[in-house]
Amino acid sequence: MPVFDVDQLKSIGKCIFQAVGSPQTEAEIVAGLLANANLIGHDSHGVIRIPQYLDLIETGQIILNNKIEILRQTKSSAVINGNWGFGQIIASQAMNLAIEKAQLSSVSTVTVRSCNHVGRLADYAHIAANQNLIAMLTVNNHGGGTRVAPWGGSEGRLSTNPICFAIPRESSKPILVDITTSVVAEGKVRVKRNRNEELPEGWIVDSNGNPTNNPNDLYESPMGAILPFGGQVGHKGFALSMVIDILSGALSGAGCSRESPEKLGNAIFMTLFDISSFVPIEEFYQDVDNFVNWVKSAKLAPGFTEITIPGEPEDRTKQKRQKEGIFIEENTWQQIEESAKKVGVDLRKFINS
Repeated sequence: MPVFDVDQLKSIGKCIFQAVGSPQTEAEIVAGLLANANLIGHDSHGVIRIPQYLDLIETGQIILNNKIEILRQTKSSAVINGNWGFGQIIASQAMNLAIEKAQLSSVSTVTVRSCNHVGRLADYAHIAANQNLIAMLTVNNHGGGTRVAPWGGSEGRLSTNPICFAIPRESSKPILVDITTSVVAEGKVRVKRNRNEELPEGWIVDSNGNPTNNPNDLYESPMGAILPFGGQVGHKGFALSMVIDILSGALSGAGCSRESPEKLGNAIFMTLFDISSFVPIEEFYQDVDNFVNWVKSAKLAPGFTEITIPGEPEDRTKQKRQKEGIFIEENTWQQIEESAKKVGVDLRKFINS
């Protein structure tokens, strides 16, 4: 199993994307966000996506060096057409616009359509938190990617429809919540498949609606489906997924999940709150710190050594992988090597660097 540091992974991605015509800055941003996802332990949104992105570029579904278009806007809102550029570039530009509007208007909402896969929502929410803003982001799959079954169903009808929050703290790193409304992100099933590992119980069902541990049951025809989160109370994850699909799809103009959408990507909904418009920022920070301390003071349940808050596990994984390196499963690395070879990039120099 190959082991890399984050800079190696960034260089690999950058070199591959530049080889197919992506400008340097664009390639650096996309490759950097993919590598950072691996660094914090979210391998499902990391370099495993490189072959997927190259396929999308080859088929014209990702348009390199493309410019966004603001379709309509007010002082506190905007609707953006991403024109099918790299999702990471579009989402970053949309977040910067939302920050500008929130700082002027206290609250801002920006929606985005015609946008490719954006990766981790927390990457963009973190930008807002660094500006003393609370962020809420959601995405659907632009009407496609229907791999999640509704509560009571056995066929895919929704995407994984994640929701993300970032809450800044003065004394520590932001509270970051980035979760799918399905039991698991599709990419995590893909990682398990590439590692030739079985899935945990309760992740997916096969095409007949029966529980299965085989990740191939999600991809091979007839396809199975991922379950909404919540287990026996999965109606809660399903209900939240419905709302996210509407906020992301209907409000952006991309459309909600449906049969045979024009393209697969991400439609984005983001809302930012300027804390100082509601309460003094120092008072807010103190209140959040007191709350975190109160939560962490709870008596531990059997088998637990501490209570961690959202964002802390990723930060600890980051510290661990900075010391020990980032492990990439053999199947994923072979897929990246094959993709690199097709575009004329020899990855041996990165392994030996």
